[in-house]
Amino acid sequence: MSRILLAAMVCLTASARSTGGIAPLVLDSTTTIVLGAGQPGPVMEAANDLASDFEKVVGRKPRIVSRREDASGPAIVIATGGSGGTESFSIRARGRDVTLTGKDMRGTMYAIYQFSEEFLGVDPLSYWTDHVPARRARVEIPDGTSKDYPAPVFTYRGFFINDEDLLTGFAPAPASERTGISLAMWNQIYETILRLKGNIVAPGTWIFSDEPQIVIAAKRGLIVTQHHAIPLGINVARWPEDAPYTYGSHPEVLQRAWKNAVAGYAPTQEVLWTVGLRGLSDSSYAAYDTTVANDNHALGRVIGEAMAEQVRIVRAVHPDASFITNLWQEGARLVQAGDLHIPQGVHAVWADDGYGNLQDGGRVKAGDGAYYHVAMMNQRANQLTEMVPAQRIYSELGRYIKAGATHYVLVNVSDVRPVTMTIRAVMESAWKGVPPEGDAAAGAFYKQWSTDQFGAGATSAVAAVYDEYFKAPSRTVANGATREYGDQLYHSEARRMLLTDLLDRPLYTVASQAPPWMPIRRADPVPPGGPAAPKGWLKSTIATELKACADAQPRWDALWEHARAAGGLVAPERRNFYQAHVLTAIAINRQSNLMLLSVAKAIQARDEADVAKARAFIAQAIHATDEIRAAETAAEYGQWKNWYAGDWLTNVPRTRQTLQAYAAVLDDPLSPLPSPLIWDWEAYYHIMHYEGERVLNVK
Repeated sequence: MSRILLAAMVCLTASARSTGGIAPLVLDSTTTIVLGAGQPGPVMEAANDLASDFEKVVGRKPRIVSRREDASGPAIVIATGGSGGTESFSIRARGRDVTLTGKDMRGTMYAIYQFSEEFLGVDPLSYWTDHVPARRARVEIPDGTSKDYPAPVFTYRGFFINDEDLLTGFAPAPASERTGISLAMWNQIYETILRLKGNIVAPGTWIFSDEPQIVIAAKRGLIVTQHHAIPLGINVARWPEDAPYTYGSHPEVLQRAWKNAVAGYAPTQEVLWTVGLRGLSDSSYAAYDTTVANDNHALGRVIGEAMAEQVRIVRAVHPDASFITNLWQEGARLVQAGDLHIPQGVHAVWADDGYGNLQDGGRVKAGDGAYYHVAMMNQRANQLTEMVPAQRIYSELGRYIKAGATHYVLVNVSDVRPVTMTIRAVMESAWKGVPPEGDAAAGAFYKQWSTDQFGAGATSAVAAVYDEYFKAPSRTVANGATREYGDQLYHSEARRMLLTDLLDRPLYTVASQAPPWMPIRRADPVPPGGPAAPKGWLKSTIATELKACADAQPRWDALWEHARAAGGLVAPERRNFYQAHVLTAIAINRQSNLMLLSVAKAIQARDEADVAKARAFIAQAIHATDEIRAAETAAEYGQWKNWYAGDWLTNVPRTRQTLQAYAAVLDDPLSPLPSPLIWDWEAYYHIMHYEGERVLNVK
């Protein structure tokens, strides 16, 4: 039985006792939704979602009327007003009516979605978890039910859809929509944000400020924001090749770009403006301005001046605008060193390192916020599976809540579906704070999630699997921060090792080989220290992975057996999702770990002139990639067919191709070699394809 239905039954029983057996309020197929004619469009959208939810439970979609007298039977009355803080709401049951009241527009929407979750049993993540609520002929609510839900803990809360390769491959938009991901999919994403009590969205990575998904966000009642790399919404990945990108020497060019981006948003669109200055395509601005390249004080001064000018540009059009700045990478370092001063009225947002460790260096203060990853594209973290343990989420966000740094939390969800559990943990914390159980909170969360998703009979076994899962990968610790081996690491590392060994030289590219927006730091696949001694890097990496992956493999193997056994306890109707979220995730990491270990052994064997052994290890690695694909196929059931078609970032298929090329060279040293260019930005030719030849307007 789910948490939602259990809570409703407990509430019903308590009410019957306290009222001496008074009959509960009954909602059934005769129920009507009463929505006042003056309600804004986003509330109407939420009411339509409620009608669809009700139909899933009772079997009939209720009518939506504007007057109570037009509803002859029981009614769900939706209203706005009353007391309470911003976005607070209440649920009341009396007589034949359930009244859902929000303090404001979004509070009213949250009241609707909370009712669906708490009394109809609708999972807020149901689209992604395939969780269909239980069918019932009637929904009983204790007469006299009166629940108040206070204002959220964090003021701004929402998703960043980032590095969206899976979503783009799975749900590409038709050409007529002029966007990358279909608008129907964007609508599902926005509905999910609202069901989780979010209010903001950064709708894509390299987008223009006038794109259709922004219009849909407004229709849904979401505030649009921008991420750190596109301040004010300038799509720097489409910066014109003939335009200088140096604020110090050509400020007028960037100022025109900022003004044009601001003008691209509809006048009525709510925007939480992000200010800042980075280089093209999420690299440091210092890589494009030689005058500040080796002078942190000068770099901080230029960034601060740019932010102040951005604030002036926006306020000239929107006097009441609100601002944040995401202190990503060098931004955090510059603030910590005192080289960057944030303009007055701009809230500082500290970013984590991609592994859930917030990088404020102990400087977080009241009014700040958090940019938090549960998925991260950095060639080493996670794109296809869960990676960030709940303990870390609660510890870090709890630290921010204690400091009063509750202005903002944006969670990087990448493609959403692989990381639904940690999305839930972050968004629940953003709405109502971290659980009070201390160190036991993560275990309690895994148990509750397991009960909700897989049935009470599987709770203990599946919760234990989750706990074991987050402990299984190899990890590194630097400056007190733990970083797990994510699914990307295995594949990016294996491809680098194989190609370095094949070509026997540094795999460096030059700027002319990459588009102008491709940052230099990502054109170089060899870790620091490579140019002088690539063989030294390879030897060191082989030694590292031989130990790390060998140590981890027994943990992954044991976890696999435990997870398969726990699967037998899962409710039959939830086994597909168990396959997708648990078994497939374990298989991807387990087989990827084995693949990387086999690659390290193969290269070592080749160095020792044992070609037969090298062939055997490469065959084992290829088999591991085939096992990954088999596990992915098992997660592509029903509506999720071809979900992994857009795997262009972790890129398991490219790993297999590289392994095959290596195997061919083992058989015949004169076989054609693969390209020396390892280009993780290849994905963006797919993700940004819909933009055609469009470039940013800087005139």
